Amino acid sequence: MGAGRVREQQGHMQSPVNWALLGLVIERPSYAYELAHRFDRTYDGALSLSSTSHVYTALAALEERGLVEEVPGSRAGRQPKPRYRAAQGAVELYQQWLIGQLAEERRRQRLFAIELAALMGRPELARGVIDGYEQACLREASGPLPSQDANSEEKVSQLADRLIDEENRLAVGAHLAWVQYLRRELQAIGEPASPRR
Repeated sequence: MGAGRVREQQGHMQSPVNWALLGLVIERPSYAYELAHRFDRTYDGALSLSSTSHVYTALAALEERGLVEEVPGSRAGRQPKPRYRAAQGAVELYQQWLIGQLAEERRRQRLFAIELAALMGRPELARGVIDGYEQACLREASGPLPSQDANSEEKVSQLADRLIDEENRLAVGAHLAWVQYLRRELQAIGEPASPRR
């Protein structure tokens, strides 16, 4: 299937599980059952499968969209199981999807700011949200650090842990600075205007 056809069909795929499984197949061709275990280890706490059979459904959707394909000859043997690999054009589309998540994150942040601004006229409500937001940031910052002991199979996982830790550290710092800004803005709104001369 050509990249144009793949691009046309991937536009309708919204499932983060499907995209996550595609990433695992790009990383290394795998059998469905193996993908389920890799998915659980890799996305533990960030994304979950409803069941192991969810992988089979996702792989069928990915195959239908031309993003994965069976590795030729992988159904040989007593218990033939298909092994899947990324199809031509899938890596480029996966990269585009990853970049597109940034726009979605920015949209959610803008939405939160607009919704919070609606409460600024009622300082007690706004303060409650700001305090809760700050506490959530602090809880996030004090979460458990990943173990540094790992075998060679977990080197990619360690890299992901380090990337997550650094992104979290930077994001929490930015969010806490934003909380201070919000408090100043709330205070400025609550202060009476100085009389004009």
